[in-house]
Amino acid sequence: MRSGKAIFPEKRLRARRMTVANLQKSIPQEEFDSALLRQALSSYSRPEMKIHGFLKSGAIIQVKRGLYVFGPEHSRRPICMETLSNMIYGPSALSLEWALSYYGLIPERVEVMTSITPNRDKEFNTPLGLFTYRKLAMRKYAEGIDQIWVDDQHPVLIATPEKALCDTLTLTSKPNLESADEALEFLTGNLRISPEKLRKLDISALRRLSRLYRKANVQWVLAAIEAMEEIK
Repeated sequence: MRSGKAIFPEKRLRARRMTVANLQKSIPQEEFDSALLRQALSSYSRPEMKIHGFLKSGAIIQVKRGLYVFGPEHSRRPICMETLSNMIYGPSALSLEWALSYYGLIPERVEVMTSITPNRDKEFNTPLGLFTYRKLAMRKYAEGIDQIWVDDQHPVLIATPEKALCDTLTLTSKPNLESADEALEFLTGNLRISPEKLRKLDISALRRLSRLYRKANVQWVLAAIEAMEEIK
């Protein structure tokens, strides 16, 4: 019984000394889920109270239920928004306008993190910004997704440039294109993608996606880019 009485106060004493700095020793990334947070607080007799205290003080911020980041006064490096986008709702991959901007295809900077998912449409308005997810059937979703490393700690799923373009044509409000000329005008006029960048797209990847998506807009865009290839 004596040994039992000695262990419990010792665990509680260690827990009382749990500071944000100590917490960060157990959590190397700025973005983390509730499982990792509870594991870091496993020596604390009532971890939910400690979590509440960290949230109240702003030491950590709840992005959504079960997902957190360290607060601005305690962050060690910038938050990886791309990683958060993958974590908030999954499976998912960054695509649509955000990916087009990431690849430099469109000139605008896109603030909203736009993704595709085989699940239903979803939108999350978080303390860090807006994250939107558009449903795409699994057989279409799975084609044309790459894993990139933002840095040595953050692998991120993102659509290829060709897929991001097809997703934008398919899942957002765009005019119904009826010819290759209309498609080229839309690409260079509305989306403001330069002809040079269009020529750098992978034609074979676009052909595969066109057969998979079976959408007129995608087919006309493919025809427009194929015509550009012929006159290079």
